[in-house]
Amino acid sequence: MPNTAQPARYDLPWKAALTHAFHPFMDFYFPDFSAHIDWTQRPRFRDKELAGLVIGAAPNVMVADKLVEVSMRDGGVERILVHIEIQAQRDAALARRVHDYNYHIGKTYGQSVASLVLLADTDPHWRPSHFHQQMLGTARGFSFTIAKLIDFAADTAALEALNNPFAWLTLAHLRTQQAHHDPAMLYAAKLHLTRLLFKHRWKRGRIIVLFNVINWMMALPEPHQRRYWQAVLRLEKEHEMKLLNPLEQMFLEDGIKKGLEIGVERGMEKGMEQGLQKGRREGLEQGLERGLARGRAEGAATLLERLLTQRYGPLSKTVRNRLAKASVEQVESWSDALAAAQTLKQVFATTQPAVKRPKKMPPSLN
Repeated sequence: MPNTAQPARYDLPWKAALTHAFHPFMDFYFPDFSAHIDWTQRPRFRDKELAGLVIGAAPNVMVADKLVEVSMRDGGVERILVHIEIQAQRDAALARRVHDYNYHIGKTYGQSVASLVLLADTDPHWRPSHFHQQMLGTARGFSFTIAKLIDFAADTAALEALNNPFAWLTLAHLRTQQAHHDPAMLYAAKLHLTRLLFKHRWKRGRIIVLFNVINWMMALPEPHQRRYWQAVLRLEKEHEMKLLNPLEQMFLEDGIKKGLEIGVERGMEKGMEQGLQKGRREGLEQGLERGLARGRAEGAATLLERLLTQRYGPLSKTVRNRLAKASVEQVESWSDALAAAQTLKQVFATTQPAVKRPKKMPPSLN
């Protein structure tokens, strides 16, 4: 079977999950450290400050890093900074980079810094945990705490049973790696993990976050994603919980992104032609603006047409024409209405005008 699944994306899933459930993350991967944190005091994420420290990493190696300020239960230091790095694959420079981050963070903010690293690669023997440098009688030593994601692979039944969302995310990460871009394996794993979301009876907000996480991480080719979409609709009815809106938004954003790319290209071509003819920069700017707007609208309308067809069957020519002429704002309004609509007519029964409507009423949409 050809490997047609898209490359796995780990950065957004881990960043979103860490921000959503930092306490469960610490409890799952670094329980000894978590026991010393005063969780009655809300952690403060300081990622903006972290972004200002430019310390290089090899491309496609580092998945995510976070800087969090926490309060400690023990006496002495009341608040410390915790630097967390998640590593996707082997990197010979990891220990040096963790050392450099620890040093620069502490020097910049004048606070104690703890460094924690989650190794999410597939090599069970790679476990860097210290940095040592010695030259001509001068030595420098630094150690940090690590957790190895692959260590949890031996007992996947336990991962399924645990109520911690990072047990679930660990399983999702492992299954994504094990699929090796095989779309059939990835589809089966993704559907199983989606069912587990409901089994744990988490609050809707957590389910939505993790649902987005799995769709970012386990990207399927279109035929398999369509099957997964249909299965999700059945799960919604079974558990009486709407997941459709976030999924629609994901597809819509992807469509807008593609539309933007098309729009930029078309707009630049048109704008450059006008600019050359008229000798004015305004021609290029106007072409870009129009191209972007049309490209975004086309991308959004294409995605919405696909969603409507999956739910209500083949669309009439009237509906397709209406979608083709709609603005991005109107398509977004119809997409929002789709989540609660029972009929096709209800989707288009929006009061938000995005395009000029003809005085004559259009034919029935049912």
